[in-house]
Amino acid sequence: MPVARLRGVVEEAGDDWVIVGVGGLGMLVSVPAPAAEALTAGARAELFTHLHVREDALTLYGFTSVEELRLFEQLIGVSGIGPRAALALLSSLDYAQLTLAIVGGQVDALRRVPGIGQKTAERLVLELRDKVTPPAAAEAARPAAMPERDGELIAALLGLGYSQPEATAAAGRVDGAGLPLEDRVRAALQYFAG
Repeated sequence: MPVARLRGVVEEAGDDWVIVGVGGLGMLVSVPAPAAEALTAGARAELFTHLHVREDALTLYGFTSVEELRLFEQLIGVSGIGPRAALALLSSLDYAQLTLAIVGGQVDALRRVPGIGQKTAERLVLELRDKVTPPAAAEAARPAAMPERDGELIAALLGLGYSQPEATAAAGRVDGAGLPLEDRVRAALQYFAG
């Protein structure tokens, strides 16, 4: 019997898991890192879940929104992406960043996630570009006619740990037409320092 949603009290939490008390049972749920940080012991939790069945294990994955759950299910539908890799993607990039990276073809941003190589990142973009939908607010914040080179710079800055708005702002300030990516990254870092 699949488990679609859990409501209960968080009994324990780790880096990428929580134990939620439900009707006298402690349900171990793997969650993205941001959810694990937000769900502290004693807090009430509501998680939308996916039960992954393997020959040797049953693993429950939980998400704070239906949209995150749907994206997880789309990710594991891509050849070469298992539940752990999908969870790593959702732990490294939030829902808006991940969907924008896929829709925008930002392979470099995806490749910086542990366990995601060049070919897997390209496959993610190829298979999901027309299937995922970034949140309306994130789409509105994205410049309408962003040149491809700016996309490369933004992906590089995301990989260095900057947020999507910070990376987009820096890319808009850097005048690097014709410069190699390394020089544009240096210019963006100088923008952040100044």
